Amino acid sequence: MNLLKAASTVSVLTLASRITGLVREALIASAFGASALTDAFFVAWRIPNLLRRLFAEGAFAQAFVPILATTRERDGDGATHQLVDSVATVLWWSLLATVVVGVAAAPVVVWLVASGLERFDDAVWMTRVMFPYIALVSMVSLAAGILNTWRRFALPAVTPVLLNLAVIAATLWGAPWFAAHGIEPIYAVACGTVLGGVLQLAIQLPALRAIGYLPRLGWLPASIAAAMRQSGVRSVLRQMGPAVLGVSVAQVSMLINTQIASHLAVGSVSWINLADRLMELPTALLGVAMGVVLLPQLSSAQARGDPAAYSAMLDWGLRLVLLLTLPCAVALMVFAKPMLAVLFHHGHLTAHDVAQSAAALAAYGVGLLGIVAVKVLAPGYYARLDIRTPVRIAIVVLVITQALNALLVPWLAHAALTLSIGLGALVNSAWLLRGLMRDGVYRPAAGWGRFSVAVLLGCVVLGAVLWWADRAFDWIGTQAQPWWRASVLAAVLAGVAVLYFGVLAACGVRLRAFMRRA
Repeated sequence: MNLLKAASTVSVLTLASRITGLVREALIASAFGASALTDAFFVAWRIPNLLRRLFAEGAFAQAFVPILATTRERDGDGATHQLVDSVATVLWWSLLATVVVGVAAAPVVVWLVASGLERFDDAVWMTRVMFPYIALVSMVSLAAGILNTWRRFALPAVTPVLLNLAVIAATLWGAPWFAAHGIEPIYAVACGTVLGGVLQLAIQLPALRAIGYLPRLGWLPASIAAAMRQSGVRSVLRQMGPAVLGVSVAQVSMLINTQIASHLAVGSVSWINLADRLMELPTALLGVAMGVVLLPQLSSAQARGDPAAYSAMLDWGLRLVLLLTLPCAVALMVFAKPMLAVLFHHGHLTAHDVAQSAAALAAYGVGLLGIVAVKVLAPGYYARLDIRTPVRIAIVVLVITQALNALLVPWLAHAALTLSIGLGALVNSAWLLRGLMRDGVYRPAAGWGRFSVAVLLGCVVLGAVLWWADRAFDWIGTQAQPWWRASVLAAVLAGVAVLYFGVLAACGVRLRAFMRRA
């Protein structure tokens, strides 16, 4: 399998999901602006998404995928079928209980996340509506883990598009219908989220059936008890313990930041959310794609006892991260306002909202390299079934992040919250890298010095041109000319991309060298 081709496939399809996500956010911003009500919506949206990252894409994926890959490599199809059925059964019933408790305890959950909301009751209502999304998307994560292990990367990567399309439809047509019937229009967006979860799960099922791994759920108490006793399930649960702790550290940090933002100026939660959307473009296209491709391959290399391949894959991933993430980080730091203005400065979103969101996005750029690198370095531990080390590091990073918040929020307000996340991620990634090198798991290949200098030189040229373009055009004053703004933005970004890769080529960096096969 060509690793670059697989990662590129995931990146391109993830790009489609992120573009539709940007359209989704642009429509929500245009329709509702940045207000107390949108703050309530984004808090309600964040709660199921935090739990999704905790139980589905986070701890569950980290625990399940390495064990699934190892079982398939060592024990064959029979044991793998049994593992999938048992894990699916335990996961489904656990999720069902979580949803019931979450709906009942929604007021307490919202208060814990954002007690300073002006529209607290609206946040509670939307939280209750969206809580079933946790169960749906967690089962989607189970399906994605199976498909990725079978090297079917395309469908899991494109599935989030369905969520975005459902929310877009709810914003365009559901919100006016709700308004016409005397219901708060933004409630339609919450309903569209649940519809998106249904569509995401529905499209995965035929793909699982095609590879012969559609899970068979146990519905009787005896079958559920038998699933709990299955050795593979116990292994997943043992791994999930520290994994939940590790992922929850990052989510606790986000919850604390949301709580702080709810007590800052009205709109702070919404401004950070808009910054999140752009920050997640490089994070998803690079970090998530690399993690999705590398984790099952590293797990297989570990099961085969092939440390050279293990180290070589990590080296390949880290070089690709530096090559593509550093220029993105520079763009976020020096070109945040133009990108946000073109994407979101429409309808009810004001120039002030753009400026405040740009401050948060530029702060994210400081630590973007760390945010993406963690998603490549952490699988280097997970594939070896070592989740405890990343957990210990994450706990220390949580303390550092909140100490930075205490120091910086009085000076930088909401932008301090994104800056602290980025700085914490830099510490996290450096610590993870040091541990892999100290243990001899990762040995950097030759040529890193020359490669790094070339990337830095390319970023200097790229940053200088973006700095000029930020000041050469009136990105805010041309709100009435959206197509002109979009055309200029596209031309500038395309131009600096050509310049960047031209500098790399002049410095002798051969992109063909990244066409690695596993």
